[in-house]
Amino acid sequence: MTRIRVLAAVAAVAVVAVACGGSDEGTERAEVPEPAAAPTTAAASTEAPTTTAAPATTAAPTTTAAPTTTAAPTTTAAPTTTAAPTTTAAPTTTAAPTTTAAPQPEWEIVPGTEDCVCADGSDYIFWVREADPTRVVFYLEGGGACFSLESCSFTTGNYDPDVDPSDPSEDPSNAGGIFDFDNPLNPLRDYSFVGVPYCTGDVHLGNATTDYGGGDVHHNGFVNATTALAEAVERFGGATEVVVAGTSAGSASAALYGGLAADAWPEAAITVMADASGAYPSVPAINAFIGGFWGTTTVIPDWPVNEGMTPEEWGLPELFIQAGLHAPRIRFGRYDNAFDSTQEFFASLAGFDASRIDQLMALNEATIEAAGVNQASYTAPGQDHGILYADMMYTLEVEGVAFLDWFTRFVGGEDVDDVTCVDCS
Repeated sequence: MTRIRVLAAVAAVAVVAVACGGSDEGTERAEVPEPAAAPTTAAASTEAPTTTAAPATTAAPTTTAAPTTTAAPTTTAAPTTTAAPTTTAAPTTTAAPTTTAAPQPEWEIVPGTEDCVCADGSDYIFWVREADPTRVVFYLEGGGACFSLESCSFTTGNYDPDVDPSDPSEDPSNAGGIFDFDNPLNPLRDYSFVGVPYCTGDVHLGNATTDYGGGDVHHNGFVNATTALAEAVERFGGATEVVVAGTSAGSASAALYGGLAADAWPEAAITVMADASGAYPSVPAINAFIGGFWGTTTVIPDWPVNEGMTPEEWGLPELFIQAGLHAPRIRFGRYDNAFDSTQEFFASLAGFDASRIDQLMALNEATIEAAGVNQASYTAPGQDHGILYADMMYTLEVEGVAFLDWFTRFVGGEDVDDVTCVDCS
């Protein structure tokens, strides 16, 4: 749910398994400056299986009748004729077995490499569901963000600092929306999935260990996520359709991972769906301030289009712009609620003017499209946060357009019109 404008970064990931740099070696240690309040800026306002039937038993043939005994002759009587044997009954035909339904693929827990680590130093894992190997979803989980002593606390902070596979709330098999594989309406039900948990407070962009005054916080999100991406490429390297999606903090960096996916699958169709992070603008001072804590400048991909860019220029809208310019075949989409209360909270926490986040969403989309990158959008009314993991995706309708229809067409490769609520309250 991270609403932070981060210096987006991601070292190009092809088919090579990236080591998750959780140790201090190979990562940048960010120094926390003396009480430096996050700069605030005003946002520009624009308008913006059945059981097999048992075969029927073959009928036993009827016993052949014994021939009648020939009568003893008196004089020369002709012997009695022997009775003809009874015909054997034809066996009953065996019933054809009923087709057995294929079982649903199961989620597999995959341990991260030895360098993968969560914010509190605990081990990192991710999830894989093997289904159609030619169609893959790479999903980035959300869950807050942190960049201060209070917000990065392991007990009372604004994020989850570890991954617990025994926690039902962290098990993707318990989620709805695109994770409901029993729903025939789910356009992604037959896809293979790689689920990337989030436990580093850095919107999957971090590569630094930072002490805010309460001990080391491992902002290791980039290395964790690229390790999962390398596993996806190893297992599904022949994929022809790849959907990179994320909700909240996971959607903030989804565009960058879309660019990395385009590098890893050079012949595949790449679709990016960012769910609930459209309100975070690019403000140079905030980009550099928060990105400095997270170490995002160390993971900027070495794409030609990124040459010469500074930390101040790496905000979340730029992730869409740079990935789109790097790989024009990527199709970008976003979903937001116009007055998303979670985005409003984190935008304020980061130092943005969040008084009208609906206007920030419109401004960000205009900025992205003005750079030559198209972004399809669906903006719903209200203060809700996220839709891809929720069953609401099957019922929501805005201005006569059902989100399920819009999303199904979008991930299916069709061009879709932008949908925006008229009364967004």
